[in-house]
Amino acid sequence: MKKIRLSLFVAPLFLWLAATSCSDNTMSFDNNAEGNFDALWTILDRNYCFFEYKNINWDSVYGAYRPRITNNMGNDALFDVMGAMLSELKDGHVNLIASHDVSRYWQWKDDYPENFDLSVQKAYLKSDYSIAGGMEYKILEDNVGYVYYASFSSTVTESALNQILRRMAICHGIIIDVRGNGGGSLENVNRIAMRFFNEKTHIGYISHKIGWGHGDFSALYPKYISSSDNIRYQKPVVVLSNRGCYSATNEFVSVMKYAPNAIVVGDRTGGGSGLPFSSELPNGWAVRFSASPMFNAEKEQIEFGVEPDVKVDLKDEDVARKTDTLIETARRIIKEKAEN
Repeated sequence: MKKIRLSLFVAPLFLWLAATSCSDNTMSFDNNAEGNFDALWTILDRNYCFFEYKNINWDSVYGAYRPRITNNMGNDALFDVMGAMLSELKDGHVNLIASHDVSRYWQWKDDYPENFDLSVQKAYLKSDYSIAGGMEYKILEDNVGYVYYASFSSTVTESALNQILRRMAICHGIIIDVRGNGGGSLENVNRIAMRFFNEKTHIGYISHKIGWGHGDFSALYPKYISSSDNIRYQKPVVVLSNRGCYSATNEFVSVMKYAPNAIVVGDRTGGGSGLPFSSELPNGWAVRFSASPMFNAEKEQIEFGVEPDVKVDLKDEDVARKTDTLIETARRIIKEKAEN
């Protein structure tokens, strides 16, 4: 028998959530196919945070997959069955990680229109755009600023944001395009979003597990965003979103809906609002899973995405003309606001 211990894997901003009332977080399982499967199922059973919200009967899932496990099966077959079981959670934050593969659930974006085309975007950026802190930016010919941020894993410094906002001070407004951004650091989310708030603002809630039951959660803790001490942007801001916006990007879009001069245009985001924990199986495989749910300021779940303020899809006829429907809608909105 091998004992395994749950370990915390969350962004530094939320490390204070590590403490729970659970008195024992060790479990013992044999290091064979059956033991590893049971360990995986139990880790999720005790700690996954969306069972009730997604109406998932985890006991029934066990009954469906456990008979497929035998101790004489190979690692590849075991991995495939475990990965299939995890896909029942419909969660892009849930992964089984082995030396030969990583299980993943991508239907949160693959089952929907992409609403983004890099070849069309190049018609706007061309080759004379600037780059700062992972952000590609340019002032378009109608005096609208355009900023493309591909990943919240790319660190954005305060100095880089100062440079971008200084250069775009002459613009009627700016477009922040985060389409296809699969997430990254919540610190980058706050660092960027703070530039668009003039006062401390309530933007959501977070909770965490306090027991092994599927409904054992703490009270909701309010989340706030502060106003930056650096340059703050006061003109119209349009955030472009699509189903490829996940995890930290999902949070960014949710936060920006509370910015006084911002509007979200495009498609519903992909979701991913659960802060992930990680643990290890007896055979050394790692498992990552959502354990702390986050909500918007209305206490609504955003695990399945954030709705835009203005729904816009990328039109095929526009793509054929190398025109981005969402960018053009954003430019029109900024122009209208500048004229009023």
